[in-house]
Amino acid sequence: MGHLTGKPNRPDWPAAWSAVRDRLRRELGDPVFEAWIGPLSLESSDRDELKIGATKPFVRNWVANHYVARIERAFRAEGAEPVSLSIVMAATSPSIGGNAREPAELAASNVSYLPPRAEIREDDSAKGLWTRMLHPQQTFDSFIPGRANEFGHGAARAFAEGQQSDIPLLYIHGGFGFGKTHLLNAAALEFRKRGKRTLFLRAEDFMRHFLGALYRKDTLAFKEELRTAEVLIIDDLQHICRSTATASEFLYTVNAFADLRRRVVIAADRAPQALEGLGADVKSRLAGGLCIALDKPDRDTRLLIVRARAAEFTRHKPEVVLPEMVLERIADLDDASPRELIGVFTKLATYADLTKKPVTLETAEEAVGLRSSPGAKTSIEDIQRKTAEFYKLEVKDFHSPQRARRVARPRQVAMYLSRKLTSRSLPEIGRRFGGRDHTTVLHACRRIEALIVEDPLFRQEVDFLSQMLQRRGEL
Repeated sequence: MGHLTGKPNRPDWPAAWSAVRDRLRRELGDPVFEAWIGPLSLESSDRDELKIGATKPFVRNWVANHYVARIERAFRAEGAEPVSLSIVMAATSPSIGGNAREPAELAASNVSYLPPRAEIREDDSAKGLWTRMLHPQQTFDSFIPGRANEFGHGAARAFAEGQQSDIPLLYIHGGFGFGKTHLLNAAALEFRKRGKRTLFLRAEDFMRHFLGALYRKDTLAFKEELRTAEVLIIDDLQHICRSTATASEFLYTVNAFADLRRRVVIAADRAPQALEGLGADVKSRLAGGLCIALDKPDRDTRLLIVRARAAEFTRHKPEVVLPEMVLERIADLDDASPRELIGVFTKLATYADLTKKPVTLETAEEAVGLRSSPGAKTSIEDIQRKTAEFYKLEVKDFHSPQRARRVARPRQVAMYLSRKLTSRSLPEIGRRFGGRDHTTVLHACRRIEALIVEDPLFRQEVDFLSQMLQRRGEL
């Protein structure tokens, strides 16, 4: 538009920003506009690289994650397209007109828009998709490569480091416990280290948020929140296959990221062509990326995995050292996934820690013999009973309204394990814990997930309980 033209071939950015604000007020309505767009100001337009200022960190993060795409679209509609657009902390109080200033005047703390950090606590429920906490120990360096997975490990690392810049999509598939989630977490850490806005979702999170937006008739907000990411990582894609509408939206998302030359990393339990419930168009898109398989590790790799876990355990518990012959016996389990190997080791090491008894080869044989067969069932009642015994409580404490820490934390652990080890829904789990609401169960699960990341000793407790419940007997 002519009225937005300043210098030759360069928009009049203050005028463009004023027009964009008017447009967004009409599109969003006064309440939303005044809450999120009204406090913003045009901080800088040097070299047509716009910096939009916010006076509060939470406003900056929320706008960056929900409204950047809409603001960019509004600029284009007004005939002015910036080279880049960032949401920063304002150097001074905003003015409605938004007079631009030079970069030298900006506060040194200004940053480009990034996904919400784990330490931001203003309103956890408002973070939407950006709630997953990464596991700091699940890096590429801590992943144990062997003949069965060294290609997958190397390909994922090269992809995250930008060495495969011409390939927009990486697809990793393999059995449960083979290390897919570890590689995805490592890739997310690497992307974020390189300054990429990285969104890490489970397929069921993608599906839940999309269906919720569909129910609220607000799918545009869902799409915009996704599009603020530069890298999209999705785990357990096979679960999306249960919903046709979600599968279609997933394809639109992957195509949009490809068009924007952004990157996508996906993991599933099988190759693209074997995914049930997905159309040929989705399978073709997935197979067109870099598709790699993770296989079951050989014995040498299994022994390396167990030794690495033993070294980590001993760092936290120096008095617990399992003999090499015990580690080798665990590694002999050629039908076990890496996750199962770690489970057997954790059970033996925790036994040694709690009983102060040495772990012999006979003890290891007994633990190996108690491994559960696939499909073994664990009930909520079993979980409540074993968790109560472990924390020296009674099962009735989990049903009571008590909120004392000595009861509340074990109750949260039992809820977390009930969700992890059974197929029961959140409302059903809540009913089994004294008629609690499903949101209470969800909060408990998220709290335990966070503590597992933050506290290695607590993670050992939960791992021990989990492994004990999945075995047919006890040491």
